[in-house]
Amino acid sequence: MSAPPPSTFRVQNSPSNALALTNALIFHPRDLDATKVNHVLVKTKENGDFVLAARNDQTMQQGYLGAAKWHRQWVYLSIGEDVQVLPFDIIKQDGKNSFINTITLQLRYNAERGQTDEFDGEKVAEIFKKAMSQQIFTVGQQFAFDFVGSILLGQVADLTTLDISDPGAANAPPTAARRGLLFAQSQIDFRKDPTSCLKIKGGARTVTNAVLQPNFKFEDMGIGGLGNQFSAIFRRAFASRICPPALLSKLGIQHVKGLILYGPPGTGKTLIARQIAKFLNANPPKIVNGPEILNKYVGASEENIRNLFADAEKEYREKGDESSLHIIVFDELDAICKQRGGKNDGTGVGDSVVNQLLSKLDGVEQLNNILVIGMTNRLDMIDEALLRPGRLEVHMEISLPDEKGRLEIIKIHTHQMSKHNLLHQDVQLPVLASKTKNFSGAEIAGLVKSASSFAMNKRIKVETGAQVTDLDNLKVSQEDFERALDEIKPAFGVSEAEVKGCVSNGIINFSPDVQRVLDEGAQLVKQVQTSEFTPLISILLHGGSGTGKTAMAATIALESRFPFVKLISPETMIGFSEQAKVTAIAKIFNDAYKSELSCVVVDGIERLLDWVPIGPRFSNAVLQTLIVCLRRNPPPGKKLIILGTTHSRSVLREMDMLDSFNAEIQVNSLNDPQGLSIVLQEIKLLEDHERAQLLQNLRGSPIRMGIKKVLMLCERARLDLNPLGKLVESFAGSSEASSGGVTDRLQGLMNEMQDIRMT
Repeated sequence: MSAPPPSTFRVQNSPSNALALTNALIFHPRDLDATKVNHVLVKTKENGDFVLAARNDQTMQQGYLGAAKWHRQWVYLSIGEDVQVLPFDIIKQDGKNSFINTITLQLRYNAERGQTDEFDGEKVAEIFKKAMSQQIFTVGQQFAFDFVGSILLGQVADLTTLDISDPGAANAPPTAARRGLLFAQSQIDFRKDPTSCLKIKGGARTVTNAVLQPNFKFEDMGIGGLGNQFSAIFRRAFASRICPPALLSKLGIQHVKGLILYGPPGTGKTLIARQIAKFLNANPPKIVNGPEILNKYVGASEENIRNLFADAEKEYREKGDESSLHIIVFDELDAICKQRGGKNDGTGVGDSVVNQLLSKLDGVEQLNNILVIGMTNRLDMIDEALLRPGRLEVHMEISLPDEKGRLEIIKIHTHQMSKHNLLHQDVQLPVLASKTKNFSGAEIAGLVKSASSFAMNKRIKVETGAQVTDLDNLKVSQEDFERALDEIKPAFGVSEAEVKGCVSNGIINFSPDVQRVLDEGAQLVKQVQTSEFTPLISILLHGGSGTGKTAMAATIALESRFPFVKLISPETMIGFSEQAKVTAIAKIFNDAYKSELSCVVVDGIERLLDWVPIGPRFSNAVLQTLIVCLRRNPPPGKKLIILGTTHSRSVLREMDMLDSFNAEIQVNSLNDPQGLSIVLQEIKLLEDHERAQLLQNLRGSPIRMGIKKVLMLCERARLDLNPLGKLVESFAGSSEASSGGVTDRLQGLMNEMQDIRMT
């Protein structure tokens, strides 16, 4: 049976606003019975065919059809124009797979409004579905409907259809279609019109934003040892972006707009930021180094900040919460966001840049489609206003990796070697992980490069013009890594050269007191390592000048095998101002807090304080810094032992510093000839019979002298033609030795009297 011929109607406006809002063409009942024909196909010569619902009204003049303004705009009709119309049955025309599964509608106000109204998407969907059920909608179709007294105009953005008549097709995926029939189970989502100030929160459809790439795998990110930190970043910054907007509206929360990654250099802050941006379904990130923002022209620095946010602002005005995510990465954030008011350069550029960034992050016009990632080594320098909730509110410390993390990083950097069979089978990666304490990720990468250079160097003959031979057998071995460990030292590791320099002559056990000091120190070190209740122990080694306090403190520090050992000594601070000393001391202690086990040796405390007996005078700023550092507990999970040395214990008592130490160990002088004999035997200065003769000559002569001076006199005697005679003269007959002994005893007596007086 052939289709009926089309009827011709003349276009006029819809008879009333109420009929116009039905989203249907209006016909006289004699022209078209809407009880039998629900939809019509409007045929136009220039623009094709359009399907619309049909309704009857007695007020319509016969031979005419009533079309609302938005219908005429969509079908390209003008009032008074003749158009051909046919009855339309979507099942017969398009098949059974014609029921709308999902439909996305773009809405705006019918008239311009100055204010921004926010509607509940679920309520809007309910009213729309009730008013428009059983109507056919086409992609691009314009419509209007009444919602709580407001006329909302809309356009169909996209839709999918399915076949609901076949139970077996229930699990079949919906297909994108040009048009479909709206029914009770259709799911409706809304999109904001770019030109409208209307806001609709949520929708009838539960939408999951595809924030992550569909093929996302954490192991593909190439980030080792930072799994916990990445999980925390994902939870704080991205979990809300995966949930549907309707849920966030009900919770009354907004997305996190910024996070800051801080920690020592080389720990992976930039790598995390780069990889986060890489695996997100977002606009290409804008990565900018902090100093690049600054400009010599007035106002240009602030304009650079505004330009970074311009694209996000434009899209948010057009799409609202449907806007895609915009990521801005600031490397070296401390270069542009220092504490306001702290820089007195007369320009105020630094303060203006901070103010501009604050207004963009959390100003009057709030954006919900941005994520700012800042990176810095100095969190303490960042302006506090930037760190509060609503701005850079997620603070993630990227610290030095533990042994498990170091193993992951080593595996990442040796993956290509292993893949291409260039890693020798004797290489033990777990052993390397245990030997790289306090190595950052960058330093581990440097270690692998250094080991590779040693392996390549074996195949290069410099004497023949740098000729490369036997490359087929090139493999990076454990020996290469061991040599690389001698070459690459961690920035937060052991200051081996400085500390070993304090024990250049080794430790000579000239009396049981020496071993006593070492044993007491080792016991306290073990207490710090094993006890859960003493994360901090500070020890004061005190005694006369030259008694070996520094050497013993250095020996205790080195034998602790702590991954972080640093020396604070007056020799390294020659020429430092008072403030420079304070800064240097504070930095060493702050670095110590970044390691699991740390040891700090504070040598010559009275000289660090600039104390002199004439006056007397001392640096109160340095004193207060040391007292605070001696008493401040390290962060949770970190342990610290402090070894201080002084030859003026009474001075520290007067300065109220003595109570800052948890334990004291007295270091005694060499005080008998037998001890001198042990020293001579250790340094191999005299023969056995000569040492026996020396002891006979010194019998009854007390020796109270620091080991340092003893060694100096012994070395002087070594150069003499008669070493034995020189030693007898130095330790028994010289007025210097006698006066030195008397002076030493007097000084000890004065110290004891001073202690009694202050007690």
